Amino acid sequence: MDLIKNEDYKTQNKTARIAGLFYLSIVLSGIFTLMYVPSKLIVWDDASITFNNIVTSEMLFRIGILSGLICYVCYIMLPIVLYKLLKPVHENSAVLMVVFAIISIPISYLNIQNKVDVLSLIGNAEYLKMYTAEQLEAQVMLLLESYDNGILIVEVFWGLWLFPFGYLVFKSGFLPKVLGILLMVGCFSYLIAVCGGLLFPNYEIPSFVMLPASIGEIGTCLWLLIMGIKKGKSTHMSNN
Repeated sequence: MDLIKNEDYKTQNKTARIAGLFYLSIVLSGIFTLMYVPSKLIVWDDASITFNNIVTSEMLFRIGILSGLICYVCYIMLPIVLYKLLKPVHENSAVLMVVFAIISIPISYLNIQNKVDVLSLIGNAEYLKMYTAEQLEAQVMLLLESYDNGILIVEVFWGLWLFPFGYLVFKSGFLPKVLGILLMVGCFSYLIAVCGGLLFPNYEIPSFVMLPASIGEIGTCLWLLIMGIKKGKSTHMSNN
């Protein structure tokens, strides 16, 4: 009996670390594509500078797109692995977690097309010669704005999946409860950011609003990857 329990623990711990690895990949690629690349290339109040930045640093822009594609592939795998790990805690919540996460994927991939279209506009195709430089610059900015609008929409699901995920972490008994609380609060952080972005576009949401989500996700990522799960804790299937 002890041997079986020990083997179960090894399997669960391996699953936790795989989830942590996928999570880390999402965090790193997400930071690169959503924060680092835009900070280097995009100047929102100057279309000309932004256009020239992308032209002169086209490879960085392309790597940013690739990083986004990798991020969303990992975002497909993460909830599936977490489902395997957390299903014994509460199956219905685990299913809801996966559904909310997976729904965001097609939206995210379609949204990346805006960035791919930017590459077409900065190219040397013959048909582009009919546009003036100002027109091309304006179209590039419009596509970048469309991409940002798409991120605002997909953040709804980036937030929603955190609530069942956080609940499962909190109830698991083999992951820190504080991380579960932060993840659940993080759900509302995203939703506040979305509502604020839609209702008050000229008002910048304070950075502390997203702190619970950031700390909860990065903390859970590192815990899964480094610590795995607590040994000796058992869970029981529940559908209530």
